[in-house]
Amino acid sequence: MHDLKPLTPLGAHAPRVDKIGPVTLTEIVSVALASVAARLGAEEATREALSDLLGAAAPAPSRHGGGTLSALWTGPDQWMVEAPIDSHEDLARRLSEELGAKASVTEQTDAWCRFDLTGDALPRVMERLCAADVGQWQGGEVQRTTIDHLGCFVVCRDPQHLSVIGPRSSAGSLHHALLAACRSVF
Repeated sequence: MHDLKPLTPLGAHAPRVDKIGPVTLTEIVSVALASVAARLGAEEATREALSDLLGAAAPAPSRHGGGTLSALWTGPDQWMVEAPIDSHEDLARRLSEELGAKASVTEQTDAWCRFDLTGDALPRVMERLCAADVGQWQGGEVQRTTIDHLGCFVVCRDPQHLSVIGPRSSAGSLHHALLAACRSVF
């Protein structure tokens, strides 16, 4: 029998944490992800069903929200749903069962990596990386943008907590860009 051990997107056995001045950059591996796309003609039904699952309105454009099960808007009638992996490892299956023929659901957990930036001066860091005006954000905002030539989502959890979600295959490059931007500020 094989003794397989999972690796983080950066290829380690434990998530990486870097402290640069007042900012902490953390590799997040505790979240399950699944995409939800409403099928043609079922857009409103999908929004309503997703709202029921989230316990809050399905996020509008450029927004995220929810509780234990949360979602971020990724495009017209499309969302990325997040949940703790410990309790929702089968998130895509659960969503597929709940949404049925209204929506297409796809497992995304291993397709993306997530790095969280916490602390002060996050707008100064992000202005070196992308066009997202995070200095105006108060919490709940999402923007798809380019960071170091990679298509990413920047999610504002609150003004001192941002998540950057990017392609897992480029986790090393994304981490390097985030780290370099932090070091250029501090």
